[in-house]
Formats: sequence, C-alpha cells, structure tokens
Amino acid sequence: MTTVGVDADLFGKHPTAGDVSPESICVSAPAVIEVRIPAELARISELVVDAKLHPSNQRRGSVQMQVTTTRPDSLSKTAVGEARASVAKGKWTDNNLRTNHSMPIIVDPSGVANERFVKAFDDFRRLFPLALCYTTIVPVDEVVTLTLYYREDDHLKRLMLEQHQAAELDRLWDELFFISQAPLKLVDAFEQLYQYATQDADPSAFEPMRAPILDGAARFRTLMQASEPVHVQAVIDFAAKAWRRPLIESEVKNLTGLYDQLRGQDLSHDAAIRMMLTRVLVAPSFLYRGEETRPGKEATAIDSWELATRLSYFLWSSVPDEELRRLAESGELNDPSVLSAQVRRMTGDPRIRRWATEFGCQWLHIRDVESLDEKSERHFPTFVDVRGDMQEESVQFFIDMVQNDHSILSLIDSDHTFVNERLAQHYQLSLSNPGWQRVEGMRTAGRGGILGFAATLSKQSGASRTSPILRGNWLSEVILGERLPRPPKDVPVLPDEAPEGLTERQLIERHSSDPACRSCHQRIDPYGFALEAFDAIGRLRDRDSAGHAIDTKTQLADGTPLDGIDGVRNYLLTKRKDDFIRQFCRKLVGYALGRSIELSDKPLIDTMVDQLRQNNCQIHVALQLVVTSPQFTRVRGRDFETP
Repeated sequence: MTTVGVDADLFGKHPTAGDVSPESICVSAPAVIEVRIPAELARISELVVDAKLHPSNQRRGSVQMQVTTTRPDSLSKTAVGEARASVAKGKWTDNNLRTNHSMPIIVDPSGVANERFVKAFDDFRRLFPLALCYTTIVPVDEVVTLTLYYREDDHLKRLMLEQHQAAELDRLWDELFFISQAPLKLVDAFEQLYQYATQDADPSAFEPMRAPILDGAARFRTLMQASEPVHVQAVIDFAAKAWRRPLIESEVKNLTGLYDQLRGQDLSHDAAIRMMLTRVLVAPSFLYRGEETRPGKEATAIDSWELATRLSYFLWSSVPDEELRRLAESGELNDPSVLSAQVRRMTGDPRIRRWATEFGCQWLHIRDVESLDEKSERHFPTFVDVRGDMQEESVQFFIDMVQNDHSILSLIDSDHTFVNERLAQHYQLSLSNPGWQRVEGMRTAGRGGILGFAATLSKQSGASRTSPILRGNWLSEVILGERLPRPPKDVPVLPDEAPEGLTERQLIERHSSDPACRSCHQRIDPYGFALEAFDAIGRLRDRDSAGHAIDTKTQLADGTPLDGIDGVRNYLLTKRKDDFIRQFCRKLVGYALGRSIELSDKPLIDTMVDQLRQNNCQIHVALQLVVTSPQFTRVRGRDFETP
C-alpha cells in the first residue's frame, strides 16, 4: 500500500541541530519534500504551503521555493542515473540546478540578503533599460512571443557620457548580449512569430527582418568561437593569481589538456570552462600555502612570490594584488624598505578591514558576536538587533588604530569609539546623525577601550546574567596572556539566575569558596566583579536583575584594590602594561606566521616590546618588525630538526 501525506519523521527537526515547531518541516536547500495525496483529493482540493526562512539564517539567507506536480529535473531519478553513468565513464556532468527567474525569492525584508538583492537590481537598472517583451502580439493563451533587449541610449551617450563612460556602457551591453546569447535566441523567436503571424497575412512584410537576424546570429557564432581560446587563457591567468605564482609549462599544459578532453566528451564550452575553474580551485596550490624548503638545516630566504603571499594573507586575508605581484616578479619585494612601504600602503587600503576582523576580533574572542544566539530573548529582546553593530564597533576601532598608527594602549585607555544610532541608544549616547561615526568622551560615559565594548562584555557573559568568572578569565588569559589550570571535572554548573536572597556576586563568591577552586578564582573573579556595572549585553546598570545594588569594589589576590572599569584600566596601565604589550606582540606574531608561538620567537617578541616602549607603542612599529623579521622572511631548511 502506497503511503500518503508526508513522512512524519521530517517534522519538528532542524537539519543540523536543535528542534523547530512540531508542525513545521525544516530543510537545507536544495531539497525536495514529496507529498503523496490521492488523485480524488487532488481534484477537489488546493495544497497551500507557508514557506519562510529559519530564524537562524533569516537575515542573511535567501531561497526559492516551488510547489509542482513533477519532480525537478536536477533531482530526478533519471538525472541521478545519468550522472552516475557519466561518472562511471569518466565524464563530467554539468549541474542542472538553476535559479528560476519567474519564481519569487524569499528573503527577510530587513536582512542583509534583501539589501544585497536590492543593490544588485539598482546597479542593473542604472546601466540597462527594461527588456521589452511583446506579450500582446498574440493571444495570452498562446506560447508564441518575441522577447528582446531594446537599446535606445544613443542620445544618452551623445549628450551625457564621456568617451570612457560610453565605452564602458558599450562593453556592458556586449557582455549582456554575449551571456544571454540573445542573437541566437532571436532567430528562434522570429521563426515562431513568423509562422504564427503569416498564417493569414502576407509574409513579405516579415522578410526584410529575416536576413539581418540571421546575419547577426552568424556573426555572433563567429564571435563565440573566436572567444573560446580567450576564455581558456583567462582561466590560466586566473590560475596564476589563485595559485599566487607564475605557472610552469606543465601546469599550463595540464589545464589546456583538461579543456580539450572535456570538449572531446561533447561538453559545451561554458561547462568545460567551469570545470577548468573547478580544477584551479581544488588544486593544492590554491587550498594550501606551501613554501619550498631547501636542503640542509639552515634557514633560507623565501622567494618573492611566497613573501608576497605571506604579506597579503597577513594584512588582507587574500591573494596578492597587482602591485604585490609586480614587486614579486621583479624581486624588489625582498628589499626591507620596499616591504615596509608596502605595509604602509596596504594598511591604508580598505581591505585592511579583513585584518581588523580576522586578527582583532579573533584575538578578543568576538569574531562570532554578530551571529551569537545564546542570549535569552526574554531577558534581552534587543540583543539580536544590535549584536552586528557590537562587532562592527570593534572592527572599525581596529581599522582606525592601524590606519592612523595609534598606540596599542588605546585598546585599554581610548576615550573614543565608533557607533551608529542603534549602538548609541544601547550605550545611552546622543548622536547628531544616524550613520557610523567616531564619538569622544567614552570614559566620561563609563566606558573606554575594549573593556567597555558591548561585544566583549556580551560574549563573556551567560544567557540571562553576567559572569564575573568568564570576564575575569578572558581578561587574565586573552588580554594578559596568563595561563590558568583547567577547572576540575566535577565543578557544579551555576544556575541561570541567582537564587532568591543572593546577589549575582554572592552566587559567584559562594561557588568560588571551594578550596579546590579558590586559588584560580582569586586570580580572575576580581576582574569580573569590577565589571559588574555592565549587564550581560554590555549595558550600564546600577542594579542586577533581582534589584540588588551593584558592588564593583573588590581586590586582587595581592591586595590591590579595584573599583569598576576605571580601576581595572588603571591597574592594567600601571601594573600590567608590559604584560599587555607582550601579549599583543605574541598574538600578532602568531597570526602573521599562522602558527603557535615557539621558544625561538622570544628574541623577536622581546625586540618588539622594547621598540614599542621607545616609540609610544605605535602599532606600525610592531607591524614593521614582524614583516621584516627572519620568522616572516625566511623558512627553515628541509633537514631542520625540532629540538
């Protein structure tokens, strides 16, 4: 007996983790959900589906959904069978999944995905007029129509555009015609319209159109054929950029040989080019940053291409740009003065944002705050809307610090930050305009530096309450570089909310009174207690969630008193400044080299600390020392043995 309806096991489950509403089905695209219903029911009923994005990916996601009586071609059993057969014969099979232009795309109206689509549509409309579709030439129940791109911008070019702008517009039109293959499609559309319209009319009226259309299609086929070797060469040029070095002759032959093999298997030019690109992107030369080592134990200088790659991934998290490639090809990049000049150029480029995100946010453990979904919606309903702004504040702070060569101590004692209207409301600040902007007076407002960032305070808190333990441990290990022993395995889990009659601080103090835990908690808890004036999403407060007054006065294990964020800041700048500078240098060196710090790195870090002290701790001192160091510019010999 055939099962009807939908498999019950699909309901109430998230495809990766967690649960959803028991009345809902949640899947990852692309997917097909098969609903079997009796034919009689199908004749008298209508199937209605309410489709939407899951909240975990709602702001960034986009999807197309369709209800159909036939299984999609790209997922049909026949297509799967053909794909397996092709693989067995050693052939490539093109992907049949396509975006359907006639189906709606589901996005969150307030999300970044919607903004991306709107921007793309606006960009297109700024360049091209609407496509004209003559749908009323024939009855609406017929399939014959003539669709074409109608260009009428001659006057625009003549009256408004400069020569280079007109050339760009022509290039974009050529690209549109080439990608859409409009000249070929126009032949078929014309023939259909001709056969329909001349059933009861004189065909001579249409004959003048035939020759220009056929001639245009012939010219286009010639152009397509002539462009094929150009596309192949473009992939080879792209491979040199993706693999971050010039290609050797055998690699070029392998890529062109792959193209010839695919065309010999009756694959289209477009599909063969896509397979070539796939080959480039799955190659070890793209996936891994390999560096050639030389025989012996002695370290030797890396070649200029490897140096360009190291520098580009350090500061931009991406492949070298044209200038770096030019300097690598000429060998000039190995000159320390040229290398230092490139650091100045690259830190002033907008792509330094990647360094701010990947180094700055990862070091502070806030790289994922914009997607953090652990906060209690009941306690903190505004967090989801402002979490992205919290992370952006940190990114903009690091960008400003490196582009203006500020002291790294500004991370602790800065009196400025960057906010937009939403984050300003979170901080209880007033702005003159809603956009992102630099604001001063943060210490007067009870903040200042990373200690007052909502991102760091939120990340080092629980779902519904603060956590002096997490904040203290973060400051001790991440900011000061201390190493703490792992907690015992049988440590009890603290409740989400303090029991009645206890303040949140008293709850922590009771938990930390265990003799097995006391030694570590004496080192970290005071930092967290001093920051208790901030709630679990970084807002200032004078009472906890139960209404108890906040107490930020405490003392460290050595008797040093602390009181609030100002007390912690003063302690770091007067008693632990060298520890903070050294920790920053350790993290910067480790990030630049892509490995953990080793004993052999100690002389470099000592030099960095000393030079920073002598130069007002300006960050470019540290950057220049890193990129000109032996660790960055040399590689160990092939026979080197780790002590």
